[in-house]
Amino acid sequence: MMNSNKYNIGYYPAPGNYKKWVEKDHIEKPPVWCSVDMRDGNQSLVIPMSLDEKLEYYKTLLQVGFKEIEVGFPAASETEYEFLRTLIDNNMIPEDVTVQVLTQCREHIIRKTFDACKGAPSAIIHFYNSTSVAQREQVFRKSKEEIKKIAVDGAKLVKKLAAEYEGNFRFEYSPESFTGTEPEYALEVCNAVLDVLEPSEDNNVIINLPVTVEMSLPHIYASQVEYMSENLKYRENVTISLHPHNDRGTGVADTELALLAGADRVEGTLFGNGERTGNVDIITLAMNMYSHGVDPKLDFSDMPALVKKYEKCTGMHVYERTPYAGALVFAAFSGSHQDAIAKGMNYRKEKNSTQWNVPYIPIDPEDINRTYDADVIRVNSQSGKGGIGYLLEQVYGYALPNPMREHLSYLCKHISDMEHKELMVEEVYNIFKENYMRKSSKLDIENMDFYHKDGNMEADITFVYDGKEQKVHAFGNGSLDAVSNALKAFTKSNYLLETYTEHTLKDKGSGSVAAAYIGIRNDEGEVFWGAGTDTDIIHASANALLSAFRNMNNIKE
Repeated sequence: MMNSNKYNIGYYPAPGNYKKWVEKDHIEKPPVWCSVDMRDGNQSLVIPMSLDEKLEYYKTLLQVGFKEIEVGFPAASETEYEFLRTLIDNNMIPEDVTVQVLTQCREHIIRKTFDACKGAPSAIIHFYNSTSVAQREQVFRKSKEEIKKIAVDGAKLVKKLAAEYEGNFRFEYSPESFTGTEPEYALEVCNAVLDVLEPSEDNNVIINLPVTVEMSLPHIYASQVEYMSENLKYRENVTISLHPHNDRGTGVADTELALLAGADRVEGTLFGNGERTGNVDIITLAMNMYSHGVDPKLDFSDMPALVKKYEKCTGMHVYERTPYAGALVFAAFSGSHQDAIAKGMNYRKEKNSTQWNVPYIPIDPEDINRTYDADVIRVNSQSGKGGIGYLLEQVYGYALPNPMREHLSYLCKHISDMEHKELMVEEVYNIFKENYMRKSSKLDIENMDFYHKDGNMEADITFVYDGKEQKVHAFGNGSLDAVSNALKAFTKSNYLLETYTEHTLKDKGSGSVAAAYIGIRNDEGEVFWGAGTDTDIIHASANALLSAFRNMNNIKE
């Protein structure tokens, strides 16, 4: 049995009333982004990336637009040490990019870290020690003063070595397990570190407030961050950074609320890869801002390629429902959803709208190189006429009348249900052709001649049935009516020509083709559909009529 009594609240709310962030309704500008894929993300892989894979991934991060990249823990791994030296020795760090390295507040580790960073054009030395109650009492068994001394001694050493080593260095300090630390004590430790580092206009220092383990609702973290932001010393020269994990599944919410609370910077990973349930997903954060009209300053315009690169280098899989990036995040199988999306897309076209406001789809899939036919409207047994008809129109140009769309949708849904599979748009097109544009050697029209006489349309229609020709003379109030009357006379049948629509079908060639759709009702009240195409609208209409007639009489190949 599950026993919730063993769990107590392990976090410490900010003292006082720190809730200014509540009054803000959106993030107005992007934070400074720092990718920790190469370190936090890499260490969480079952098989960490090789040197070649890390170099390939690093180049991808540069292409996306990251200006700060944590490249590893060089004192902990020979591969990470070698990777950093490769970047520095081969001049692979662009002028506007800063690499970041992680180190514990231990002297020999800090010294090896500086050895790895020697000659770096721009590097952030990120040092940390844990300050939480649980870590103080259970792991280190040290007092608050002893834990603070570890942080202060680390700050003194990194400051000293930065002056001795060749390179351009900045500093970042993290009170690890911040969310399990009393905010007043975290502030005390951070201010003590800042007193050593002496932030200034030319010496900006980063104070990172990590959600090492999620313990609270997101608004608690936001208030903690606001408390730190308003009480840190040297605030105008201090960058407040966030490093949320996702243990409670609210890493994105933690980050967004903390940005409203005054944070300036975010450390995270692509697709949320990281220890345990992962780090905060920078793609989701950035695309959320993008959907509110804020340029995140990161380029995700080819999301499928980014997913492919990520999966190749890390061996991980991007879950199909991952926001923005998953294979199915834009997919609408529901008939009502498909209908609303199709109408929304057509509304944008009618109004020539530059604003995106399509039902069910928060951003334009084309912005991230996704397509409407392959990614948005998908066909299975739950699909409806609106979506199926929209696909056929968008990809192949066939704008079926609504009743015919409904008839096609039932055919597609039945096939999907019977075969237990999703139908690709090509399959929908083939179902359409097979059922509504049937060619038959048994019944066809060999020739049509039209002429006006006494205000009426007269026609000589030559039919072919089982290889035998017969010319029929008929009248009508128009060309199609005359052909229909000739067909009734030739076949000695009766029906009502109930629906007729036509339009120009843009061909892939240099010209255009006419498409016609016809519905005929038999004496029992059933409606049968046909479609036809031709460069001549009369021939296209005749083809559609013959297709509908063949369906009514079940005339097969």
